[in-house]
This record gives sequence, C-alpha cells and structure tokens, in this order.
Amino acid sequence: MENQKKTVIITGGGQVLLDNGRPGAIGYGIACAFAKAGWNIVITGRNKQKLYDAKESLEKEYGVSVLCVPADIEYGQDNEKVVQNVIDQTIDQFKEIHGLVNCAQASASGVPFEQQTLEQFNLAIYSGLYATFFYMKAAYPYLKKTKGSIVNFGSGAALFGNAGQSSYAAAKEGIRGLSRVAATEWAKDGINVNIICPLAWTKQLEQFKTNYPEAYEKNVHMPPCGYYGDPMNDIGEACVTLMSDSLKYMTGETITLEGGLGQRP
Repeated sequence: MENQKKTVIITGGGQVLLDNGRPGAIGYGIACAFAKAGWNIVITGRNKQKLYDAKESLEKEYGVSVLCVPADIEYGQDNEKVVQNVIDQTIDQFKEIHGLVNCAQASASGVPFEQQTLEQFNLAIYSGLYATFFYMKAAYPYLKKTKGSIVNFGSGAALFGNAGQSSYAAAKEGIRGLSRVAATEWAKDGINVNIICPLAWTKQLEQFKTNYPEAYEKNVHMPPCGYYGDPMNDIGEACVTLMSDSLKYMTGETITLEGGLGQRP
C-alpha cells in the first residue's frame, strides 16, 4: 500500500531542466533519485509551476506519488506556520515521514562583502538557515517515530571562503553547525543527520557564469574527475544512500561531493 512506502520531504524540489533535458537543479535531481528508488515524494518551493511540472514528470516516469506544497521561507511572515502546513499535508497524505532533505537556498552571489545589503543577507539566512531550522524542528517528532534521516546542504563556497558569497557562506556554515548539534542530540532517537557540500552543473551555475563572470572564474573550477556532477546521478543518489539502513551509523558528517575539489585534512 502507498502509505507503507517511505516518504521524503525535499525543499527546493521544483523542476528545472538543462537544455539536454536532464535535471538542472540539485533539488529536482534529488527528487528524481528518490522517485527512482520508489519513495513517496513531497516537494516544496516558491515557484508553483515548477512544483507541478515536477509532480507531473515524476509520477509519469516513475509511478510514484508526489505531493506539491508551495512554501517560501522569508523575512516578515509566520514561517513556522508555513512549514507546519507542509508537515501537516505530508502526514495527511502519507501518514509518516522517513526522510528530510533541506536543499532550498536563495542568495545574492557575486556581491562583494562590503556591498551586501541587509535585504540580501536576510534572503540567504531565511531561505537557507531558518528554513532548515524550521523544517528540522517540525519534522523531528515524526522522524523520531520512524528513526529517519536528514540530509542538509552546505557548500564548498563556505568551507573555502569563496569571494562574493558572504551571505550564502554564512547561511551554509550555520546549516552545518545546526546539523552537527542535531546529530549529537538526536542520535539517541535513531535520527542521523549529515551534510553534503555539492558541485553539480545546474541552470543556476550557468546563470552565475553569465551574470558574474569574474566571480565564476575565481570560484568555479573543473574537478579532478574531469566533469561536473549530475544533480540526479551524483548528488541525488548520494542522498538516497545516506538515508539507507547501511549508513545509519554515520551522523554529523560533512561530505564534500565535488569530484575531488573538496579534499580536506
């Protein structure tokens, strides 16, 4: 039966495609990977059309059930209420939550630190760090019940201090700190929490190259493996694996999934 399948919530999961028809956003690539694995999918995001396009494609191609819940975490609104609505609709339709992937993130990348405005800083912090906080907190009781898993997204831009990405880096490092604390506190509940810092070729990266060529040239480099990651096969499949029973013992870890660029001591 449908409610016996595992259910995952993926923030920022709307459909974005590259010119070749492949997934062109990490969130959508993750949704494709979980759909391929047979999970029930809940996708959120600010663009309703992208969500409904994703639902249509995923259900048609993989035969899974997809719930779309438009949701945007931003300054000046009741964000807890927005997130709780996502959780409530998920439980109403699928009864349980087994996984949470916090992928949504907006930012004004390419802007020098001294030129960052408060509005730009809030954009990054609310869409990324606050969103992750609210979703983790609201999903906790359900993940405790299923001994589920969380995958949050950091960034090599924060790990290595990329120029022009101060607010983005602040949000991403906040997410990593939040994740490590949760990994420590929630391990007793059977919930594991890990972080991925990805590098994949996306529409957003294409736009970054066009709009901020100098920042792109400084910060984006071809990985040693010789290609940029695929949002579904390289990043999405890793998320599915991190939520498998075989990796329950791993928690609080940061995985630099960058084709060899993210090597750390």
